[in-house]
Amino acid sequence: MTDAAEQDLIGLYSKRILALAADIPHAGRLDGDCATARVRSPVCGSTVTVDLRVTDGRVTDYAQDVKACALGQASAAVLGAQVVGLDRATIARGRDELRAMLKSGGPVPAAPFDGYEALTPARDYKHRHASILLAFDATLQAFDAA
Repeated sequence: MTDAAEQDLIGLYSKRILALAADIPHAGRLDGDCATARVRSPVCGSTVTVDLRVTDGRVTDYAQDVKACALGQASAAVLGAQVVGLDRATIARGRDELRAMLKSGGPVPAAPFDGYEALTPARDYKHRHASILLAFDATLQAFDAA
């Protein structure tokens, strides 16, 4: 690996990303009756399993089991910190804005997902985009199953 490539990789895995990855909110699984979805990235093999409960169209209980790279874990941390209390439309908007940020240079997602600013360096690493989007994809699938 060249010095420039190594520095790019070090920059990608910033202290903020690693801190997010180390402290994923709502880690684990829910007991009892809940909706569940498991999504796997065929590119890297990362998986996210989400359990949630929905009342009156809003997430009332949430858990996630994340087996992903630091970027996928950081993404799950940002989503997990905000998801309880949100409706499906807000979650879908966050996913769409994150996808646009990664794939087409769009702005950082709007609040409550502005914490995704930490993942802006990942724009240049297309093979990591699927892992970063997994938490949203699993959450939306679980929401639809609720």
